[in-house]
Amino acid sequence: MKGTAVPGPAPRLRGPGGRRLRVAHLTTAAPGLRLHLATELRVDLEAGFDTYGISAPGPEAADLEAIGVRYEPLHALTPAWKPHADVAAARELLGVLHRIGPDVLHTHGPKTGVLGRVLGRLAGVPVVVNTCHGLRARAHGPLVRRALGLGAEALAARFSDAELYRSGTDRRTLALAVPARRSRVVGDGVDLTRFAPDPGERSRARARVRAELGVGPDEPLVGGVGRRVAEKGLGEYAEAARALAGKARFVWIGPDGPAGNGFGAGVAFLGPRSDMPAVYAALDVFVLPSHREVFSRSAMEAAAGGLPMVLGDVRGCREFGDPEEHLLLAPPGDARALTRALDRLLTEPGLRDRLGAAARRHAAARFDQRAVAAVSLATYAAVARVKGLPWTVD
Repeated sequence: MKGTAVPGPAPRLRGPGGRRLRVAHLTTAAPGLRLHLATELRVDLEAGFDTYGISAPGPEAADLEAIGVRYEPLHALTPAWKPHADVAAARELLGVLHRIGPDVLHTHGPKTGVLGRVLGRLAGVPVVVNTCHGLRARAHGPLVRRALGLGAEALAARFSDAELYRSGTDRRTLALAVPARRSRVVGDGVDLTRFAPDPGERSRARARVRAELGVGPDEPLVGGVGRRVAEKGLGEYAEAARALAGKARFVWIGPDGPAGNGFGAGVAFLGPRSDMPAVYAALDVFVLPSHREVFSRSAMEAAAGGLPMVLGDVRGCREFGDPEEHLLLAPPGDARALTRALDRLLTEPGLRDRLGAAARRHAAARFDQRAVAAVSLATYAAVARVKGLPWTVD
């Protein structure tokens, strides 16, 4: 799929006689449409598409419709594979596709990626594109589960016209099943302007959040963002926080997981917040010592805000840059290594400044969500050319 990257303005695509084309994005849950695909949906609207979002129902539908997206709920759709519910969800999806008649179906997520690619092709959608947001089959997981997961992805890829990957590792994993001509790595992105505000706005937000938390203007503040679950490395983070008590304050932002408060003292758990750009502005160091990560949105946001980072040395975190140049890495499950990495950032202000500036430059070059969305549009146009569809590009 050479020549599909479009660094400039998104192309405007039209059907025969100038007809508005229709694109539908399918994912499992409505929050995924609003949080992870909002910019892509806006770019589609700007490009002249009638734009649809399809997922299990959720309150986010109102937010999507407010920006002009037409929302289609699948009431039987569940995150996990459940045969009876999946048959009902497949019937619902086929009904929606036949009713709205999309020119493009863009699928996202492991389950909806499989169902959508197969059913989109069976429904006669002209262009079917899938974005792999991360393979769920862990390299160290049970062999049978891994084989089933990778096998489903490989089979579903036969029904799409193009495969886009957030991670180069995932593309390499499926290289034998998906020809290079039909695939490319597009990375992932965030709204850079939202998480890298102007200095005055950032200074005001920083002062407000730190005052709310009772953190002094010169007191180092370390924080991470994500669900409160063990695989985020919270046990090691709490141990490192206790070892470094007195050198900084340590917080974690995000919703509770099944483990509740079972990570011990040392870290203040703040719960979810809606003012994340201000929270990042308040931090001095970002930490995400994950045991497993697909492609962390919070790390992209922190990098866009110019924060020095300590991430787990796992797939999905290594793609955020080179160790010692853009970030520091700590082996998963190694509290001592995490403590050493955090201690370096707390005691070496020059290292903090250098890594933070490098993270911001890396984010500007790699994590612009509008650039990712533009590649999707260019991919639709490239597939249409190959298939001889009578589309025009303005």
